[in-house]
Amino acid sequence: MVDRANRPSALNAPSAAAPGPQVEITGSGAASKVTATLPSGESVQVLLYGATVISWKSNGGKTENLWVSEKAALDGTKAVRGGVPVVFPVFGPPPKSGHATSALPQHGFARNSRWEYLGKSTSEDALDSTSVKLDFGLYTTGLSEDAHKAWPLDFGLVYSVTLAKDSLQTVVNVRNEGEQSFEFQFLLHTYFRINDITKTQVNGLLGVQYIDKVLNASTHDQKDASVAITGEVDRVYKSIPQDTTTIVEGGSPRFDVVRDNLQDTVVWNPWIEKAASMGDFSPDDGYKNMICVEVGAVNGWQKLEKGEVFEGGQTIKSLL
Repeated sequence: MVDRANRPSALNAPSAAAPGPQVEITGSGAASKVTATLPSGESVQVLLYGATVISWKSNGGKTENLWVSEKAALDGTKAVRGGVPVVFPVFGPPPKSGHATSALPQHGFARNSRWEYLGKSTSEDALDSTSVKLDFGLYTTGLSEDAHKAWPLDFGLVYSVTLAKDSLQTVVNVRNEGEQSFEFQFLLHTYFRINDITKTQVNGLLGVQYIDKVLNASTHDQKDASVAITGEVDRVYKSIPQDTTTIVEGGSPRFDVVRDNLQDTVVWNPWIEKAASMGDFSPDDGYKNMICVEVGAVNGWQKLEKGEVFEGGQTIKSLL
């Protein structure tokens, strides 16, 4: 056989398409949940009740990043103790009278309403699907009779949960769909799983003014570079100039919490007595393995006129 210098190369068979993120819906009614898993193993689970993220695993699916109480209700009977509950349209106890939210329960209705799953979208490069976005909706027509009676305003919420290999993004879009303006507060009540609260600090709040709910809602300035947890902590840090707050464990950064169009952050740990007093907090010493760093707009009120939209959220980066 004569060897030709310029003979054509062999044709390569087309490679199979790279596997994409897998999304499945399990359960029924308020106990339904949506689970998304990346080809590399990372995953997120979102309960339709409250659109509450109840699991986020990074590091190839080996590391759970969120703390959920062993006694958390996952059947739609009450708000979930743990994960990432969505607080809207009021944070904490509502004003006693004279405000549109005054008839609502603590933390509003979003965390104990059944949301609608709106579908998924993916971001792909040439080789792999690197992220998946899950969208959830809550509208005036989806509220319970009691919630609608307490807050008879026309609104729309779209909550987007985006899972990437080393991060989780959660963003809420609020729209005024009625004729009447309304005010609201919003918070993502994230429970982070940690190994030892006594070796955990929160950085990125130096010089920020905060309201200390443990000390009769008195106002203070953060004078230390790190917030250490040595007892019950319930603080609202307001108008934070920098976007990133870092959770440090054992001297090493564990999570970066990057705020997007949100100015405030709540730092919370119930410690011994408060944890023991909450019926759905388990185990009693679970406070040792969790810390809440909660981004939001809770210092004052956000106002939307007819047709206006507000959007804010966070990107959490796992630093393992």
